[in-house]
Amino acid sequence: MKHLYFASALTLLAAPGLAADMATGDEITAAISGNTVQGSMVDAGGYTEFYDTDGSIKADGYGGKWSVEGDTMCFDYGEGTDCWGVSIKGDMVAWIKDGNEDGTGTILPGNPNEY
Repeated sequence: MKHLYFASALTLLAAPGLAADMATGDEITAAISGNTVQGSMVDAGGYTEFYDTDGSIKADGYGGKWSVEGDTMCFDYGEGTDCWGVSIKGDMVAWIKDGNEDGTGTILPGNPNEY
């Protein structure tokens, strides 16, 4: 039982730090729009996606739409929109869902894969 209380306390202490690292909508747009992110998601594995300034997502064999709503980045691959918090540090991005880091990536300038 002591472990449960300790873990709960650590979670409460960590949450404000995570919130402080979250990007604003303007920061997300400035970093992502017109650029590519290459990385890995916990559940889906590796990805490389170009986020065009027109709101389209271009990738190898699939596409979708992206938008910024409030301070989240939203994705729609044809199955409905799903929004994520974003932490950006330099060229590194982390995708945050329900308080958990569910993926990471590196921001690459432009569309190096020519999607």
